[in-house]
Amino acid sequence: MKKYYLTTPIYYVNDAPHIGHAYTSLACDVLARFKRLDGFDVMFLTGTDEHGQKVAKSAAAAGIDPQTFTDKVSQNFRNLAATLKISNDDFIRTTEERHKKACQALWNELLKRGEIYLDKYAGWYAVRDEAYYGEDELKDGPNGKKIAPSGAECEWVEEPSYFFKLSAWGDRLLKFYDDNPDFILPHTRRNEVTSFVKSGMRDLSVSRTAITWGVPVPNEPKHVMYVWLDALTNYLTAIGYPDTNAGSFKKYWPADLHMVGKDILRFHAVYWPAFLMAAGLEVPKRVFAHGWWTNEGQKISKSLGNVIDPYELITTYGLDPTRYFLMREVPFGNDGDFARDAMIRRINSDLANGIGNLAQRTLSQIAKNCGGKVPTPGAFTDTDKALLSMAEALLPQLRALMDVQSFSKSLDAIWSVIGEADRYVDEQAPWALKKTDIARMETVLYVLAETLRNLGLFLQPFMPDSANGLLDQLGVATDDRTFANVGTAHALEAGAALPAPQGLFPRYVEPAA
Repeated sequence: MKKYYLTTPIYYVNDAPHIGHAYTSLACDVLARFKRLDGFDVMFLTGTDEHGQKVAKSAAAAGIDPQTFTDKVSQNFRNLAATLKISNDDFIRTTEERHKKACQALWNELLKRGEIYLDKYAGWYAVRDEAYYGEDELKDGPNGKKIAPSGAECEWVEEPSYFFKLSAWGDRLLKFYDDNPDFILPHTRRNEVTSFVKSGMRDLSVSRTAITWGVPVPNEPKHVMYVWLDALTNYLTAIGYPDTNAGSFKKYWPADLHMVGKDILRFHAVYWPAFLMAAGLEVPKRVFAHGWWTNEGQKISKSLGNVIDPYELITTYGLDPTRYFLMREVPFGNDGDFARDAMIRRINSDLANGIGNLAQRTLSQIAKNCGGKVPTPGAFTDTDKALLSMAEALLPQLRALMDVQSFSKSLDAIWSVIGEADRYVDEQAPWALKKTDIARMETVLYVLAETLRNLGLFLQPFMPDSANGLLDQLGVATDDRTFANVGTAHALEAGAALPAPQGLFPRYVEPAA
C-alpha cells in the first residue's frame, strides 16, 4: 500500500484547548480519512508538548508539580480529539520515556557530527513563544519591555548553553526550498521563511540551565534541551526513532505533511529541516501553515472574553455541521472569521436545503413509489449519463485538491454536483413521471440514488456520521464505502431493500428566548 504520514503540531499544555486546536486537528483528520478511503496506509499523529518554561510557570501558578499539571491538561486534548472524532493512530506526549530516548539519541547524533557546541547564551527570550529573538526583531514596549513580533514580552537571558550551528545551514536550506517549491504551503508563506534565512541566521541556543523542566541533555545534568528541539523530535519518536531500521520508521519517514498554525512556521520550515539535515535524516515533504480565526471580526483573546469553545460549537450546532463549516467557510491557509450568522446559513442552506433536501426527496420518493427498494433503471439518456459521470469525475478532482490541502475547494466541487443533481431532479420531475412513465421515473430515481451514493462516499472524510448515515439509507455495505467503489462499476443493486428514510441534516432553529 502507498503510505501517508501526517501530523498535527503537538499542542502546548499551558492552557485549555480552543478553536485553533480543533481546526488543525479537523483538517488533518479530514485528510487522513480521505487517504485511508483512497487506499493509503495512513499514520496520523497528534499529541501534546509538555516541557518548557511556560509550562513550568503554569504548573506553579496552579500550585502543582509540572508532571501532575501536564497529566491533567494533556487529557483535555485527548478528550477534545475524542469529541471531534479525530481518527489519529497515535497520541504522543513529550514526557513519555520513548520520547526522551529519541530526543537524546538525536542530540547525540548532532553532537557526534559536530553540529552542537558549548558556549554561553546572552540575548532576548520570549517565554510565551519559547523562542529566541535578535535585537533587530524587537520593538520597545511599555515600561521599557522588549516586545517580540508575536507581541510577547521578552526577557534578557544569560546562561551557559549548547548551540546548534544553524548559521552553517542557510545556503543549504535555500537550495532545498528552490528544489522543493511545494515544501511550504500555501506559497504566500514561503517569502517570510526565505527572507528570514537570507537575512543571516545566528547559531541557535539548544539547551537551558535556568530551568529544569525538560529532557535532560545527555551527560550534562545541569542542562535541559531547548523545548523546540524536544518538541519537533516527536515526529520521529512516534515511528520508532532512534531505530531507523525499524519497520515503522522505514515505512513512514519522511513525513508527508506537518500541519501547523502560521505562528510556528519558522520552527518547522527552518529549524526542523536544519536539525534533520544535520543529523543525516530526510526532510518532510511539506509543511502547511494555516491561518487564524477571528470571532465576529474581532481578534480572539482571553481578555476580550471571546475565545471560541469547540465544545460549545458542537453542543449548539452538532459535530458534523461544525466540521463542515470549519472546512468550507474559509480557503484553507487564509485567516477566517467565525460568524454565527454564517454558521447558521451554511447549516440551513448547504446542509439542510442542499444535500439534506436532495437525499430526503430522493429517498422518500423511492420509499413511496418503488416499494422501498432500489429502483430498476432502464436505458440511460445523455442527461442521466452526464450526472453520473460528473459524480464519478469528482474522484480525480478531489485527489488533486486534497493533495494541496484545498479543503474548501474540495467541498465546492462536491457541492457543484449536488447543485447539478438538484437541477436534474427539478427538470426530470419524477413525481410527475409517476403518472405518465413509471419506467422512466425509476430510471431517474436510480440515477439520483446512485449520485447520492457517490456523494456519500466523498463526504465521509468531512462529515463521517452524516455521510455514513446516508450510505446506510442507500443500503451500501460497510466494506463497500472506500473510493475503490466510486462509479457505475459498483452501482447500487436494483431491487435491494432499503430502510425507511430519515432526515440527516436538520435545519437549525434558534431556541426560544
